[in-house]
Amino acid sequence: MKDLIPISDFTALRYALVDHVATVTLDRPEVRNALDRRAYDELEAAFRHIHADPEVRAAIVTGVDPAFCSGEDVKAMMTGAQKEASVKRLTSGAAGTTPAAAAVLDCAKPVIAAVNGVAVGWGCELALFADIRIASEHARFGEIFIKRGLITDVGGLSRLPALVGPSRAAELLFTGDIIGAAEAERIGLVSRVVPHGELLAAATELAKKIAANPPLAIVAMKEGLRRGTGYAHAELGAWVSGKLGELFQTEDHREGVASFLEKRAPAFKGR
Repeated sequence: MKDLIPISDFTALRYALVDHVATVTLDRPEVRNALDRRAYDELEAAFRHIHADPEVRAAIVTGVDPAFCSGEDVKAMMTGAQKEASVKRLTSGAAGTTPAAAAVLDCAKPVIAAVNGVAVGWGCELALFADIRIASEHARFGEIFIKRGLITDVGGLSRLPALVGPSRAAELLFTGDIIGAAEAERIGLVSRVVPHGELLAAATELAKKIAANPPLAIVAMKEGLRRGTGYAHAELGAWVSGKLGELFQTEDHREGVASFLEKRAPAFKGR
């Protein structure tokens, strides 16, 4: 396993532990908490730590206002050296589930996503990786990968259909449409919607309620849920990585990125 970034060295995330509840806060508000390579690595490190730390009994993931997470930092991750590194990893034949995704999904402790604003692209995936989602009235959700000529990560292909049904999931994935908090609650994507100013308090109250229960039984309960729903990300993650390795090299992906950065309508060619 690669060396993980120590929590004390985090620059893209904030990490706090209070009363057995760990709170991970994405802290790149200048780009609406979009994820670059450093942020992905810190997210992985945070959840590996939560998994291993016996003092943590429940976790919350959220973002610095006004966004939860706007997905990948398109300029950083889909152009230049970081894109080349991603393509190399994805086409290596050994790539599997995105390491940050695997860290959240493999976490033995219950994870609550407190979605305080826009959660699109990989930000929507991050919310899906959590066990429970609570949304602010300002939250918005969108699986916008199709707009960049890509496919979603394992959350959209597995957890989204389980939550909202295959047909509704297909509509969201094929269109890349963005929905508001009320619609997300109506279709079952989130457990509940609360006033924006009450979101973190509501998530913390729920996390403390969970943390007050027997820790070993909670871990076993989460494992039972994973087994009962048949959710295992490794095989699907390997397929996603291979397919993304292909799609990252298409003209349509380059056009999707260019049109986003140039703020114009895309013209896809199917190649």
